[in-house]
Amino acid sequence: MAASSKQVLIVEDEKPLAHALQLKLEHEGYAVTVASNGQECLDLIDSHKFDVVLLDLIMPVMDGFQVLEQLKSKSNKPIVFVLSNLSQHEDDERAIRLGARKFFIKSDTPLTTIVEEIKKL
Repeated sequence: MAASSKQVLIVEDEKPLAHALQLKLEHEGYAVTVASNGQECLDLIDSHKFDVVLLDLIMPVMDGFQVLEQLKSKSNKPIVFVLSNLSQHEDDERAIRLGARKFFIKSDTPLTTIVEEIKKL
């Protein structure tokens, strides 16, 4: 699949990070949509097809764990990469158990690493 045909949803309430990710991914040719909370994410997934979701865990309205739970019942299941500042091993395990493909700790992961992981898909 060419990068230009990949749809990426960034779910992140930290606007500077969301914007930086958006610019980096768009520069690589991805179509990017940004949501700032979990409910907005689910609403967008109901109305659009995304290949990849970059999901924060700590957000207003609905957190990332709740989003992962809700995604289980959806027929349209994008690949989910979790981006979080939660660095407890239990959080990582829980996110993977709920269906996330990978777990990145924001403070330890350069944006280029995240883009490279999306390119591998």
